[in-house]
Amino acid sequence: MESAPKRQRTSPVALLSVSCKSGLDELVRGLHRLHVDLIASGGTGSAIRKLNIPVKDVAEITKAPEMLGGRVKTLHPAVHGGVLARESSVDTTEMLERGYDFIDFVFCNLYPFQDLLKKKGDTVAPAEAIEEIDIGGVALLRAAAKNHARVVVVCDPADYPRVLQEMEARQGKSVSLELRNELALKAFTHTAQYDSAISGYFRKIYGKDSSWLSLRYGMNSHQSPASVFCTSSPLPFKVLNGAPGYINLLDALNSWTLVKDLQRGLGAPAAASFKHVSPAGAAVALVEMTEEEKRVCFVEDMDLSPIATAYARARGADRMSSFGDFIALSEPCDEVCAKIIEREVSDGIIAPSYHPKALETLSKKKGGKYCILEMNPDFIPEETETRQVFGITLQQPRNGVHLDTSILDNVVSKNKDLPDEAKRDLLVATITLKSTQSNSVCFAHRGQVIGLGAGQQSRVHCTRIAASKAECWRLRHHPRVLGMQWKKGVRRATKSNAIDLYVSGEIENATETERSEWAALFDSIPTLLTGAERSEFLLRDPSLALGSDAFFPFADNIHRAHRTGVKYVAAPGGSQQDAQVLATADLYDMVMCHTTTRLFHH
Repeated sequence: MESAPKRQRTSPVALLSVSCKSGLDELVRGLHRLHVDLIASGGTGSAIRKLNIPVKDVAEITKAPEMLGGRVKTLHPAVHGGVLARESSVDTTEMLERGYDFIDFVFCNLYPFQDLLKKKGDTVAPAEAIEEIDIGGVALLRAAAKNHARVVVVCDPADYPRVLQEMEARQGKSVSLELRNELALKAFTHTAQYDSAISGYFRKIYGKDSSWLSLRYGMNSHQSPASVFCTSSPLPFKVLNGAPGYINLLDALNSWTLVKDLQRGLGAPAAASFKHVSPAGAAVALVEMTEEEKRVCFVEDMDLSPIATAYARARGADRMSSFGDFIALSEPCDEVCAKIIEREVSDGIIAPSYHPKALETLSKKKGGKYCILEMNPDFIPEETETRQVFGITLQQPRNGVHLDTSILDNVVSKNKDLPDEAKRDLLVATITLKSTQSNSVCFAHRGQVIGLGAGQQSRVHCTRIAASKAECWRLRHHPRVLGMQWKKGVRRATKSNAIDLYVSGEIENATETERSEWAALFDSIPTLLTGAERSEFLLRDPSLALGSDAFFPFADNIHRAHRTGVKYVAAPGGSQQDAQVLATADLYDMVMCHTTTRLFHH
């Protein structure tokens, strides 16, 4: 049987092409001591010769001198063939025929592109940046990393001692497969980060306002600079007016997800009012507002379109929390909706488009600085989402679960009577929870959120908060609230605050100063509600819907929900206390559905 051809050299060969010379002296001395033949590019070769250590220039093996001022050095078959050749008969024969040597080690690091950006920041001109983009080095690292079954690739000077130590332990032979694997991964990561820095730099220049947008600052004013960008497509939104901030965009994109989900799940125009990455309110325009509801939402003087109805309800869910909101609309913003927004305190809006007069109206808000975003309704985000926490990267599939009334099919309570209106409200609550910071619990009624408890570590505290908000919403319909006689000139936000003090009962415990300031808002001071009056009004129509993003761990949630008038409940099962929770729901003749999907959101 014919034996495989043998390599030309018996000594291992190392190619060195390093921009950073740190640790180079110790490395080449160690390689020379281990009888490794050295090949180096221009500047690296000069540094090695100063140590009186023999080294070949790359040009000696390529038979071609460097050209274009050093732009082309190692891009040659003699180099890349030596790196990419495998220990096979076919590859060895071809290498012998061409007279090329195998290369066993590649020590390479790249032109300091990132260091240039750190040093000069946005003052770096494209012509200067281009000259710091490494071509041959990146190709070498990728080639060596690809062939790491045979080749050792080292891109970090910090790894030189480890490589030398392992070579010495193995009598000058290659390092272990485990170390080759580790170093190959490091090289691939290094080139990916390098390319990311380059594309990021040019994205700021060539993709400005299309795929990259500068922000005023990040989460806080000291977190600057900040930006938003897409790597695979243009940004899916256009800034029509104002300048969005970091938190504005968190609210805008999360709220857009919510209204798209609501419209898809319920087939009606949807709106959301967001604050600090959770909804203050959300609604669909499936039912017309009664005159009483219009008064509660401060829109009794308007004839409402469907999208305006949705936003009036969303804003009216919790007017205190919606102060300074970011608005999302699933359908184009019309003039009527813009008129509602015009007289409210709001930070911005995202919608698929704007009627001309609506855009004109909104563009005048906040002294012309009101943030108006036009979202591409056809944009589909990538299936995988990535985020960083404390420098650590987390990755998961995007939560693209579609929620419709089929999630309510598993009715586990004794009472099975679940009318369409209840399904509508349970679906509104559940979809809203998908875009709410966990833990979260949501009360809904007549197609709108009326109370949301978000971001609490204890679920019963979510329920208490949501129930309290729902009770305030219901008590805002009380005749004494609707009949409040305000002094002339009291502003809408001030009215909302005063009503909240009244319906929450906080005014009863107010200081003398606070109570006198409150009383000064009225021509006729309203009589406070007694506990009995509050309870009687709240339980007048016990038909509220309650959703939870995860299972109820204890029955205390159900007890609290009952006191607010909950009749319908939807939550995932899976708690050790499911039986007790269900028994409590049965005690109050509630209808309870076990949904199939947990909806945590952070």
